[in-house]
Amino acid sequence: MDRDWMPDELAHAGPEHLDPDFVGGFDRKQGHPDPSGDIALLRSHGLTGDSVVADIGAGTGQFAVPAARHFGRVVAVEVSPAMRDVLRERATAEGLATLECVRGGFLTYEHSGAPADAVFTRHALHQLPDFWKVLALRRIAGMLRPGGVLRLHDLVYDFPPSRTESFFDDWLAQAPQDPATAYTREDLAEHIRTEHSTFRWLLEPMLEAAGFETAGFSCRASVYASYTCVKH
Repeated sequence: MDRDWMPDELAHAGPEHLDPDFVGGFDRKQGHPDPSGDIALLRSHGLTGDSVVADIGAGTGQFAVPAARHFGRVVAVEVSPAMRDVLRERATAEGLATLECVRGGFLTYEHSGAPADAVFTRHALHQLPDFWKVLALRRIAGMLRPGGVLRLHDLVYDFPPSRTESFFDDWLAQAPQDPATAYTREDLAEHIRTEHSTFRWLLEPMLEAAGFETAGFSCRASVYASYTCVKH
């Protein structure tokens, strides 16, 4: 999509994700999520050692690197140069010939070769406003084979609008204090102000309109959502 009305994806990436100093401590701040459950879930949907997986917003490769040990081709799509540098170093260090690292994002990545069997994305879609989320989801559907799987983790507000103020007050009050090891109150407040997490009752019609059926959903603390969606 090369049109003059398209946004600059770097501008939506969050300035901290472009900062090599921040990226150096990113994994520690993220808490090292275990990818084994997601890999097992994709296998339960029929993915094998020959399957093609795209990880959009791959960051430092917390999913893409271990996934490359299980699937035939893994494409790690990342808009941040600092993130890509870390990801490439990891792939090289582990000799992962099945892992490709490419520049791009939800709105610019052009998938080539066989259609993807699965697309994975974690805590990246919220960088886009809702209008652009819909286009991003349509593009994901376009790169998947029929029956392909979207595994989506993101910050999604799973509470009624009437609870917004009280929920945010409680969420921020319980935030950790050490910015080196977790997201603090200040970090979360900045997320609310400047990023584009949306309500569950808005996101799910977007998924349906993009051509997906939701096969699984879970949500922790009314904000950390996980979706398993299958392309019609």
